[in-house]
Amino acid sequence: MSQMDGTMTTTKSCMIKPAWTPATIGLMVLGFVVFWPLGLAMLAYILWGDRFEGMFRDAKDQWRGSPLKGAFDQMSNTTGYARTGNVAFDDYREREFKRLEEERAKLDAMRADFDDFLRELRRARDQEEFDRFMSDHGRSAGGSEAAPL
Repeated sequence: MSQMDGTMTTTKSCMIKPAWTPATIGLMVLGFVVFWPLGLAMLAYILWGDRFEGMFRDAKDQWRGSPLKGAFDQMSNTTGYARTGNVAFDDYREREFKRLEEERAKLDAMRADFDDFLRELRRARDQEEFDRFMSDHGRSAGGSEAAPL
């Protein structure tokens, strides 16, 4: 079974065919009522839906032959950047990336320490407010018990 046969099977198994049927017309009208771009998309599907498969296949073939695909593939190596061919520059760039990564790790550690400090500060403030509440509540509760009924 060829690749084309597999895609044709997928297209043929769709419930809504790209044709002027009551279902497609109803969906198109509903799309225009709800949100006009949906109705427009449904109209495009009705008119050109049978050509979408071929357009998709052509676009994929063009991407495979595109020089941009090669550039994207080169950039997706382990460092994330392609080698320039200049060994001195590439070594300098790697050293700078390592240095920047170490700086980022230091900043992340400092941020974690600061977050811990703030958390402890909030806990101490909450404890102080709670102690003040308990002492005020104790005084008001003690004062009401002493009052005659």
